[in-house]
Amino acid sequence: MESTDVSTKQRRIAELARIHPEVSFTSLAHHIDLRWLYEAYQRTRKDAAVGVDGQTAEEYAKDLGGNLRSLLERAKAGTYLAPPVKRVHIPKGTKGETRPIGIPSFEDKVLQRAVQMVVEPLYEQEFLDCSYGFRPGRSAHDALQALWDGLMKMGGGWMIDLDIRKFFDTLDKNHLREILKRRVRDGVLLRLIGKWLNAGVLEDGGLSYPERGTPQGGVISPILSNIYLHDVLDRWFVDVVKPRLKGDAFLIRFADDAVLVFAQKEDAERVMDVLPKRFGKYGLTIHPEKTRLIWFGRPQKREEGTTEPPRWEKFNFLGFTHYWGRSRKGAWVVKRKTESSRFTRALKSIYEWCRRNRHLPLKDQQRMLTQKLNGHYAYYGITGNAHWISSFLYEVKRAWRKWLSRRSRRRPISMERFTQLLHRYPLPAARVVHSCFAVNL
Repeated sequence: MESTDVSTKQRRIAELARIHPEVSFTSLAHHIDLRWLYEAYQRTRKDAAVGVDGQTAEEYAKDLGGNLRSLLERAKAGTYLAPPVKRVHIPKGTKGETRPIGIPSFEDKVLQRAVQMVVEPLYEQEFLDCSYGFRPGRSAHDALQALWDGLMKMGGGWMIDLDIRKFFDTLDKNHLREILKRRVRDGVLLRLIGKWLNAGVLEDGGLSYPERGTPQGGVISPILSNIYLHDVLDRWFVDVVKPRLKGDAFLIRFADDAVLVFAQKEDAERVMDVLPKRFGKYGLTIHPEKTRLIWFGRPQKREEGTTEPPRWEKFNFLGFTHYWGRSRKGAWVVKRKTESSRFTRALKSIYEWCRRNRHLPLKDQQRMLTQKLNGHYAYYGITGNAHWISSFLYEVKRAWRKWLSRRSRRRPISMERFTQLLHRYPLPAARVVHSCFAVNL
């Protein structure tokens, strides 16, 4: 349960930030005390990968009070040394691409969480409704709902499917510091954030100090990326771009993924032209191939003698392919289905797990596969996507049967026998978890 003292302090920070929108706060670190650090420790994952020092959460907890007191003293005195992050690469997509992830030490995670807990309530008063990633009370499904609502209200339109090339690796640290100082001038916090930005990266036994970027995977990185893109994109789009447009437009951003939708083609083309310059000013690059200007307007019946409207395209956002389709009542609506690369990647992971764990007791295999399926349903189980989550369940059953058949050199498990096994060790049925998308128009 969240500490009442911590939540009261956070509400006070938020209230002051709301009352004084133009003020730079010079006294924030005093909120961080032992109780605050203990709450940060409680919010830190205990089962995550260990950092460069190899210390686990369990080892840190053996002298929790002493460790937190030492951490508080070093943080306030300026003697805290941010250890290098351990870089690992995780799969990205289905073409062998990987994404670098930085893993801080456990103690570093606790301190980063403590600073994030101070900075978040302040910036939540600044962030705009168009951003959804890594914000309290907001989720990817909220972003998807907002996108659906906007597209249906506007009837679709011209869309910029924005892709920032290696955002976390190329973020300009100097620009970030300048942006931070507009609202945060507390020396303790700025010093700590500076140490994390300059912490080395340990990879394959070699230590390096990148001039740009912030390690993706750090506890503090999501809030820093939101602060950066709030200034680079969100506020610029709302305050500078929209007043100059001829038609309606809106932006939906989740972390570094964003789509911009315009009612007028001319508006979309003008913004598309200035985006590279805008992002280049902050050291960022728009991916020239993955960033697209597409037509995603509601399909119209072609009238005789008129010019056929441009063909609408599909686009991917937050793991779903978005496309126009007919509702049960025949109306054109925006629909979503699991993005094919995500489907393939998730299924590949299941096949690999079944291969590695085929000799476990069936009860244990059932329990783990149930967890994996429920996790898949929790994200992809939205209205209109029933076919793809059912297909995923079907393929998981196929994978399970295949690798159970290879537990020994006997004949493969017959379908009849496997059906009996499923009756004894059932897997959860495909189900819609998020039914807020009104497609039955």
